[in-house]
Parts: sequence; structure tokens; C-alpha cells
Amino acid sequence: MTLPATARGWLPYGPHRTWYRITGSLGAARPALVVVHGGPGSTHDYLLNLADLAGDGWPVVHYDQLGSGGSTHLPDADPGFWTPELFLGELDNLLRGLGIADDYVLLGHSWGGLVAARHAAYRPAGLRGAVIANAPASYVLWRAEMDRLRAQLPPDVEAVLREHEIEGTTGSAAYQDAMLVFYARHVCRLDPWPREYRASFLEMADDPTVYAAMNGPSEFHVIGSLRDWSVVDCLPDIDVPVLLVSGRHDEATPATIQPFYDHIPDVRWEIFEESSHVPHLEEPEAFRAVLRKFLRGLPDGRTPDGLTTGAAR
Repeated sequence: MTLPATARGWLPYGPHRTWYRITGSLGAARPALVVVHGGPGSTHDYLLNLADLAGDGWPVVHYDQLGSGGSTHLPDADPGFWTPELFLGELDNLLRGLGIADDYVLLGHSWGGLVAARHAAYRPAGLRGAVIANAPASYVLWRAEMDRLRAQLPPDVEAVLREHEIEGTTGSAAYQDAMLVFYARHVCRLDPWPREYRASFLEMADDPTVYAAMNGPSEFHVIGSLRDWSVVDCLPDIDVPVLLVSGRHDEATPATIQPFYDHIPDVRWEIFEESSHVPHLEEPEAFRAVLRKFLRGLPDGRTPDGLTTGAAR
């Protein structure tokens, strides 16, 4: 059972609000673990079991990115409003607002992994390490790999997907049913899906504004503003230890993750053999063991008098 929240609330972000959840006590002996969810446009729910790390002394911060979950929704915003820079600014604002910008670790999942990587490349002094989980380094690579994985689907399923993408009817029940065939192979292989994963999936379906603008109608049909976005150029600038995580059956294939491994100076890579895109749900005990080992090995950035060094950018 997931540990209960010790605090919930909202932080102003310009004229909008970012919802957050804290498990444990900020300012504890260990840095806060800040969890950056995927999508874009998903919610924190499917990553909620990471809150259990607070029981080992790492306070855990979940939040819903702007446009999703408990944060401000803007269904009428121009698609150009939704940019990576918007979400990078929101993350900075969260760290400052919660008073943890001088001592924290990031865990970014999927799209959140790219956010975490770009943030880390600015070398904020309070960042102790980062976990980049199930994330591509480049959407150009992602799109190429999606085409390869789609080619392995049953021909009739792929035919339905192509037909509706050409016709612009990706909201149809037939497209959604065919889409789930891919998802069952490469997104979440559990049957049934865990409650927390269904919660995020349904919330994003209820308000697909961000996902539609930045990604598109599905994981494998990326036609939004992210279609050519990449963080490969900034990876050599990351100067903290990084743990890469992926699943053997992941839609984030090894080809999409390889640039992280090739270009980040201090990096290690863990592949979960029985998982696809959500190993923290598919192999939760093994995932937590790997994550705990990584976190315990991070420098704590504390001086002998117990004060943290540095401040975020």
C-alpha cells in the first residue's frame, strides 16, 4: 500500500497553479526525490508507488504538470503555448517554491525523462543525480522505432491504424481498440492494468489537450510539436550521476536510449527483462531495489555542519 501524503497543495506558476503531493519530510537527511511524469499531459497517479521511498528516508515529491491532473487546465490554449520551455520553467518554479532547489534528485519517466535531462544539463548546483526512465533521447529516433515496432503488429491491426490516421479519424473506437494492441505489447504488459495506471490513462483521455498538441493521437503517431525535439545536444553537459531505466519490451527501445548512454559522462543502464514501458509497475520490487541502490550511492552535497552547498540556477 502506497504511503499516505504528508502534504498536498498548489504553487502559483504565473497566472496558473501547479498541484503537488509530498510524502515524508522535506529538509530531511536525504535529498528530495522529485518525480516528473510522462505524457506530456499525463498525471502523477501511475508513478505514485514511488512514494514508498519516503519510508527509507527520501522525501518524495509528485506533481501534475500544467494542463493535467490537479493543476490548471487550459483546453482553449493555442497549441503553441505548450512548449518544453513551459514545463522546464514549471519544474524550476516547483523546486524554488517548495524550498528544495539546493538538495534534490530527479526521476523523469518517458516525456518526463527528457525534461529531467534538459534540466540537468543546466547544471543546477542542488541536483544530486537523475533517473531517466523509459525515455527516448530524441523524438526522431522515437518515430523511427515506432514504425519498426508497428511493422511487427498483426497486419489487420496495422491496417486499421493506418486507415484512421490517413482519414483523420483517430478518435474512433476502432482506432482506440487497435491502439491497445500495441500498448499491451510495449506500454504496459500487465492484465488488467493497475488501478493507478488506468487513472492516469483515463485522465489524459478526459483532457487530451497537451498530449494532442505536443505528441499526437497515440504513442506511435507523433505529429505534434515534439516530433523533431531532442535533448541529445545537451547530454554531455550533465555533470551528475544518471541511472537509465528501460524494459526489454519497451516502446522506448535501446536505439532511442543509446544516446543517453553514449553522451552522459557518469551513467549506468538497467534493463528490466519482464517489463515494457512501466517497470516500476511491472516489476515493482526489482525496480525499487535498483532505485534504492542508485540513490544510496549519490553524493549528498552536504558540508560537515549539515548545510547544503550551492543553489539551483
